[in-house]
Amino acid sequence: MSDGHEHDGHENVPSRQRRRFPGISSRAYEHPADRSALVALRKLSGFDTVFKALSGLLPERSLRLLFLSDSVRVSDQQFAHLNDMLRDACYILDLEKVPPMYVNQDPVPNAMCIGLDEPIIVVTTGLVELLDEEEMRAVIGHEVGHALSGHAVYRTILLFLTSLAVRVAWIPLGNLAIMAIVTALREWFRKSELSADRAGLLVGQDLKASMRGLMKIAGGNHLHEMNVDAFLKQAEEYEAGGDLRDSVLKILNVLPRSHPFTTVRAAELKKWAESRDFQRIMDGHYPRRSEDKDTSVTDSFRESASHYATHVKSSKDPLMKLVTDIAGGAGDLGGRVRRGFGGFTSAPPRDEPGPDGTGTDGADGPGTDGPGDAGSKN
Repeated sequence: MSDGHEHDGHENVPSRQRRRFPGISSRAYEHPADRSALVALRKLSGFDTVFKALSGLLPERSLRLLFLSDSVRVSDQQFAHLNDMLRDACYILDLEKVPPMYVNQDPVPNAMCIGLDEPIIVVTTGLVELLDEEEMRAVIGHEVGHALSGHAVYRTILLFLTSLAVRVAWIPLGNLAIMAIVTALREWFRKSELSADRAGLLVGQDLKASMRGLMKIAGGNHLHEMNVDAFLKQAEEYEAGGDLRDSVLKILNVLPRSHPFTTVRAAELKKWAESRDFQRIMDGHYPRRSEDKDTSVTDSFRESASHYATHVKSSKDPLMKLVTDIAGGAGDLGGRVRRGFGGFTSAPPRDEPGPDGTGTDGADGPGTDGPGDAGSKN
């Protein structure tokens, strides 16, 4: 599997020829929503105080000892094929120091990059057993992308605060304060996953493998029963959504999650793989880390704002369409909102008086039947 070539301290990388990106900046693959959500997170009242406090208090040494004592550390002697993939990913993205990686006994397919001073990558046995070599390569590239982007710090704080929120749930105000930061962190982390998916594609350089991996995470190891095109159509159907009720339920469903929905991730990654931006990176034209210090914050804001404006205009989601219509000054928005939410009420439609005294089809406002508790499993 390896030709043993050596570069910048990385040895034993796989022999398959892949493009390498010397000095690549994480800005090359970061999703605009990732950057803007991180900016919003940092502006959240109290976040800086919590961040600085936890940076000094979190038991990182304990965390490292926990994985060292109760998981299997990937090396040339243990899970050697994963070690080759890890070194390969660091070689391709030019990450100078290879982070330690552990395999943890857990049947749930999962992977994460955590740590404050130095990142640690953890993959579960469920994931190792589920994915083939090329699919796993994309996942490891995904986690190395997190490390290169500096996401591990915020991910670690999110894990700690989520656990803390459970412990202080009996303190009303304390829990509310923590959950406000947890909610903002989750919103950012969902966006950061889109960035890391792109990094995984840059490492694996095999879009089909990335798609297969996401499909397996959604539907298990039954690829013979699945179809990429049909899977992506699910994302289209999800985005189109039906009416405003569905738009609200989507928001409620995603709030407790740390990751975006799998079909959405697949659609976003395919869109980026077909973009000019991706092709420019593959051709060797990308921002370098050496240029990061000269990057304009204003330009980043402008790019993020432009992305959101384009997303809202092109979105098929009913709520996004309504936002576009409001911005465009469309008429009869009140009637459209009432019709959009009409399904939340059990009362039948009634006639509302029109300007000429005749009746117009309308609907009662929301009644006692609400959307109920909506959530999803991570």
